[in-house]
Amino acid sequence: MEAYLDNAATTKVSTAVLEKMNQVYVTDFGNPSSMHKKGMEAEQYIKESKQKIAGILKCEPSEIIFTSGGTESNNMALIGTALANRRTGNHIITTRIEHASVYEPLLFLEEMGFRVTFVPVDAEGRVDVDALVEAVCDETILVSVMYVNNEIGSIEPIAEIAKKIKEKKKDLLFHVDAIQAFGKMKIQPAREGIDLLSVSGHKIHGPKGSGFLYVKNKTKIRPVLYGGGQERGMRSGTENVPAIAGIGQASADMYASLEKNRAHLFELKKALAARFAVMPDVTVNAVPEEGIEATAPHVLSASFLGVRSEVLLHALEEKGVYVSAGSACSSNHPDISGTLVAIGVKKELLDSTLRFSFSVETTREEVEYAADCVEELLPRLRRFFRK
Repeated sequence: MEAYLDNAATTKVSTAVLEKMNQVYVTDFGNPSSMHKKGMEAEQYIKESKQKIAGILKCEPSEIIFTSGGTESNNMALIGTALANRRTGNHIITTRIEHASVYEPLLFLEEMGFRVTFVPVDAEGRVDVDALVEAVCDETILVSVMYVNNEIGSIEPIAEIAKKIKEKKKDLLFHVDAIQAFGKMKIQPAREGIDLLSVSGHKIHGPKGSGFLYVKNKTKIRPVLYGGGQERGMRSGTENVPAIAGIGQASADMYASLEKNRAHLFELKKALAARFAVMPDVTVNAVPEEGIEATAPHVLSASFLGVRSEVLLHALEEKGVYVSAGSACSSNHPDISGTLVAIGVKKELLDSTLRFSFSVETTREEVEYAADCVEELLPRLRRFFRK
């Protein structure tokens, strides 16, 4: 059998999303900027998707900007706000466990003269809030913290961070990378003090190449793409209407069954963690004292002493089990995970860690099969490794 347990990398497009997108591709294929009927039909899909997402986030449809995915959303949020607010300061704060699509734009901004502070996290991957607040100064214009870590599933105290940093400096902008949180948790930016929020469609059974950025009204931000002025001038270029329709449908479907989905995902995560707990020299990472339910329901990180992650990954692949050695966006690079280093994973385990991630379509049978395969492979691979 097959067990696809790499859903934090990407998910299978749902049937409902595929049908919605096919309708746009084949029938309602007009350019939404065209003034005739076909254009108006296409424009309606954009409006409907914004309304669906705004209903989920409890925000205004005008606060949603569609993008090509999480990377573009993060780049737009960070570079766009930094450039727009440069006259008031040049300091940005983030954490040591951010995704590359946050980390790399910040390095770019450093090259442009901005100063970036990277705040540490604890062994469970949760940011040191006191250190973050202490780092806020008169020159700070932007704070960026991910909602859920894509490698270990830790959840950051977003509302608490927003409250404390804005008490210290009320005009601070707060960006949240919610790419692994949206669709798995209730998120209300206005209530949680979030000014900018990034989301990707292919993590929630929507299409690749789809995403959006929530931008709170009156937030000072510059576009990073210029041209025809689409998306209120913030994202020029003909809109990818099929993808926009797809992410709208996927978002609505995920939140229509949110609690049921979360219960299912936690069942799978607990089952796999329990199997790993009785295997020798296997460690489940970043589980706080409160237990697994204090983490994201769909991501589990585990370290396997004595086996290189790449070796175990490919051995599992041969048995039809698909997992990840880290973030899919950077797994083609051989560098050790900065997230694992940041949470203090032992040196001998840094290159022996895999990520298992689930979706609403993952079954208990698939999880048990994956655990059986790991249990079977570990002794043989460890003997080979020791030789």
